[in-house]
Amino acid sequence: MEFPKDFLWGAASAAAQVEGAWNEDGRGPSIWDVLYPGHTKYNEGPLQACDHYHRYREDVALMKKMGLKSYRFSVSWSRILPDGTEKINQKGIEFYQSLVRELKAAGIEPMVTLYHWDLPYALYLQGGWKNPQIPDWFAAYTKIVVEALSDQVQYWMTLNEPQCFVGIGHLQGRHAPFLDEPASLRPVTRHVLLAHAKAVQTIRQYAKLPPKVGYAPTGPVFSPCGDESEAAIAEAYRRTMEVEGCYSISWWCDPVLLGRVPEPMAKALGADVFTPQELELLHQPLDYLGFNVYNACAAQQPGSEYTANTWQGSPRTAMEWPITPDCIYWAIRFLNQRYGRPILITENGMANTDFVMLDGKVHDPQRIDYVHRHLLAARRALQEGYPLIGYTYWSIMDNYEWAEGYSKRFGLIYVDYRTMERIPKDSAAWYAHVIATNGSEL
Repeated sequence: MEFPKDFLWGAASAAAQVEGAWNEDGRGPSIWDVLYPGHTKYNEGPLQACDHYHRYREDVALMKKMGLKSYRFSVSWSRILPDGTEKINQKGIEFYQSLVRELKAAGIEPMVTLYHWDLPYALYLQGGWKNPQIPDWFAAYTKIVVEALSDQVQYWMTLNEPQCFVGIGHLQGRHAPFLDEPASLRPVTRHVLLAHAKAVQTIRQYAKLPPKVGYAPTGPVFSPCGDESEAAIAEAYRRTMEVEGCYSISWWCDPVLLGRVPEPMAKALGADVFTPQELELLHQPLDYLGFNVYNACAAQQPGSEYTANTWQGSPRTAMEWPITPDCIYWAIRFLNQRYGRPILITENGMANTDFVMLDGKVHDPQRIDYVHRHLLAARRALQEGYPLIGYTYWSIMDNYEWAEGYSKRFGLIYVDYRTMERIPKDSAAWYAHVIATNGSEL
């Protein structure tokens, strides 16, 4: 079976993880640029990253050679607005306009994420996501980006993984801004979701081309682990949607897609966390639902406690994440069942212990196998009629992996961080063949 003819075979990156040039051409610092010391492996920061800012033409040429149909990237808020508000950095706008033109000339659909964790440091000093003004700041920033890029960009995503930049950044203190403040969960949740809603409104109001607007959350997906009885599937669905705390899918998706406060949120923050008027605002129509999925948890025993571990002895990536390919099928099925939107897999991939071998190449058979298995699970979802519109591999190239520094390599393209040389891995050639055959030979 081939995938749909208009299937969006893609790969992704994020500004803070690939661009570098953190203080060039008028860019202001982000929270990651300033706050990483003392918090990351080997004390590594994103200041140089992959130098994509200077090498984007080379990178797009490699994407074109791979045959990518889409490329998901994020815009650095502080490259557009160095202080987070008001003063526009024209050179920042010109960089993204040039990147988009290069992608379009290569026949690659640009997909823009407006926020991928790199809050302007100037806004952090004003309280960041705890400040009730931030939904309006985000809407104003969105307007600038949309007016600059929407003559060639149709696919938009507001936020990437609010579960992570809220939960890991504000509750666990492991990601910027490295806070451990449980009391901030209610205001931060409110402001993040209101920012999303106002950004959606702004995109629809100012886009020059008809926009396709989405969102890229994540969350634990539970698998029935081969037991596809009605009861086992119902339990996996329930646990996928009802995990307690701000990491759950329903926490970030129910207000946006159903216009209601889900039970986990009501229990933690109170049923009055949003007014009826705010819930109406949050319930902006979305054209698709993006989702970042890497693995599944086991849902073998109804009523048992949530645990991040899956079944014993499962294979794991270099991140120690279990390899559970059925996660992508159950994610697509459960998300469409609950929210009724087309699904775009906005991230899926693995970190591996890649290195350049004696022949000068990077051989990564584990990654090929990982993607192959996940695409087979995605194909099953399509065969059963679930509306999957694209698959976006994370990531196009090795990059700065947040608290892990440069120690974890997710890319289809190897990056030598000493020289910035790019070497397409075996997986890049394999993925190019998948795209060229539209998945018919999987």
